[in-house]
Parts: sequence; C-alpha cells; structure tokens
Amino acid sequence: MSQLKNDRYLRALQCLPVDYTPIWMMRQAGRYLPEYRQLRAKANDFMTMCQTPELACEVTLQPLRRFDLDAAIIFSDILTIPDAMGLGLYFEVGEGPKFAKSISQLSDIEKLPIPDPQLSLGYVMDAIRLTKKELNGKVPLIGFSGSPWTLATYMIEGGSSKSFTKIKKMLYSHPEALHLLLEKLATSVALYLNAQIEAGAQSIMIFDTWGGVLSHQSYQTFSLNYMQLILSNLKRGNKTQNVTSYVPVTFFTKGGGLWLDSIINTGCDAIGVDWTVNLSDIRQKGKVAVQGNLDPSILYADRQTIESNVDAVLKEYGTNNGHIFNLGHGIHQDTPVEHVQYLIEAVHQRSKRFHHD
Repeated sequence: MSQLKNDRYLRALQCLPVDYTPIWMMRQAGRYLPEYRQLRAKANDFMTMCQTPELACEVTLQPLRRFDLDAAIIFSDILTIPDAMGLGLYFEVGEGPKFAKSISQLSDIEKLPIPDPQLSLGYVMDAIRLTKKELNGKVPLIGFSGSPWTLATYMIEGGSSKSFTKIKKMLYSHPEALHLLLEKLATSVALYLNAQIEAGAQSIMIFDTWGGVLSHQSYQTFSLNYMQLILSNLKRGNKTQNVTSYVPVTFFTKGGGLWLDSIINTGCDAIGVDWTVNLSDIRQKGKVAVQGNLDPSILYADRQTIESNVDAVLKEYGTNNGHIFNLGHGIHQDTPVEHVQYLIEAVHQRSKRFHHD
C-alpha cells in the first residue's frame, strides 16, 4: 500500500503541525456536481448507487478530480444500518429517506437483528476497498455512520421529521424501549465502523444530525452515552510517528454547541461543530481537534464574501494546531461549483500564515 501523499487531514486530527489548514466538505460528493447528477440519472435510484461499489467509488472520487480537497469520504448513507436491520430504506424524489417499516413498540425493537457488516453491509466495505485502491494514497479516506440517536429518529418517525414527536413520545413514556433500540444500534454501529476500518477507512466520523433536538438533560443520556459506547469498542490502533497507524474519530452533533465540554470528555479525537459555535471557545479548552464551521449558505455569496468569511473562521481558531476546515453542515445542492473552488483556494492560501511548519 502506497504512503499517503497528503496526510494533512490526519495530522490535523491528531493536533500535529501542518503547513496549511486542511479542508473537506460534508456532502462533497453530491447533487451540486453536474457529473453526480448525470450518474444518478443513469443509476436511476440512490440506493443502487450506494449498493454498487463501482458507482459508490466513482461518486466518492468525483469531487477529488475537480478540487484540491484534503480528504475523501466514502459515498454511502447514514441509514444503511436500519436498512440492514430489515426496515426497507427507499428514497422518494424531493422527500428524502423513508422506511417501508417503522418501529413503534418494544416488540418491534426486540425482533430487530444486529446486522453482520460483512454480509448485509458488505457493499460498503467493497466500496471502501475499491476507493482506497483508486485513491492510491492521494488523500485519506473517511468512513462514517449515523449516531444511534439519529438512526433511531428515522426508524421511529419512519423518515425525516420536523417535530420528532414519535421518538420523544417513546423517550418520555417508554424509555426502556428506546434504550434497548439505542443499545442495539450502538452494537451495530461499532461492528460496522470496525469493518470499515478493517476495509481501509483511515478516519471515522459519527454524524449525530438530530442530537440538537434533545433537551439538555436528555442529550447525554440518549445520544452522547451511546456514541461513547461505540468509541470504547472501536479499533483505533496506536499513535506513532506514522499518522496512518491510528484511526481518529470525529463526533459531530448538529446544534450541539451547548454540550462541547461533555463531547470533548468522551475521548473522541475531534469535535465537528456547526456555524453557531465560536471556534475560540473550543480552542481554549484544548484536548481535541476541531472541524468546522462555515455556514454552507455563504457559498451563495460572491468570491470576496466567501474569502472574508474564510478569514474570519481561520482567525477565530488562530495559530493552534488541530483545525480541519469544513462547512457547519452539508453543502446545498444548488451551490455554484466555482464557489466551492473559491472556498478551497481561500482556505489553502489564507491559512498558511496561521501555521509554522
């Protein structure tokens, strides 16, 4: 296996010195790219793209061909585990993910299997192996999963939700049922992520997309505790002089600014934050790397505005090691492609003065 030609992302995750701030973007392989839309039209169905390793590999590599990004993230979906549990994931145009079956009571949860990642999710591992080979050491490859809480919201709501009434009803009226579901999901996610690491993922990200809808008291109990359980079961390797011998883990709770201290104390390597968080608040706490945190909507603005906002984020983090530049959430599908180019160039150029190699 060839050595990494660009290891800045992994170095930043381990709070080691770099010559400029690395950048990748959530949903960097997606609908804002014309080549993605072409491939999606040919494949006819989102799940076909996820479950065909050659297509998933191609989509993963598309943004890397256009832009000088510092990491690739495997093209997949956070809802692969509930699908492997037999809930029947499908996508309706313009409506997002849906499940053929939803979970509403304890007996539904008791019947759910723990998926064997090599069997029911083997297509993800095949995609990782193929993509790793195609990348040929250009940049690191990120593997990921949804958090147990976030997966549970989709499974109980039957898809996306604005109010989360079904899962909150279970949380407050049958917490034991919800805990059983979250335990099963934590076990499944740990197995899945370890399989991704074994297949070649060099960094892991856990997306807690809906953690921010929980009350202050419930967040630790129903979201963070289960992410920490996963973390304790991951085969991260050992930190050595070779940055690729260790697999760093990033936790990202959208809307999680209230709980920075708790998230940092889990032992994760990096914390992803959205645009509501001041980076200097985390930097002063030390301990972990920080990923963030430009508002994706800034990419609708002109070049000068994008550059000034990049400057503001870089300045907020300052000259410390351990910053990975990213959007505060996924890139919008109608983002102009050339604006993404402006962003990446601005980060690479303007961040050099914050680093002393």
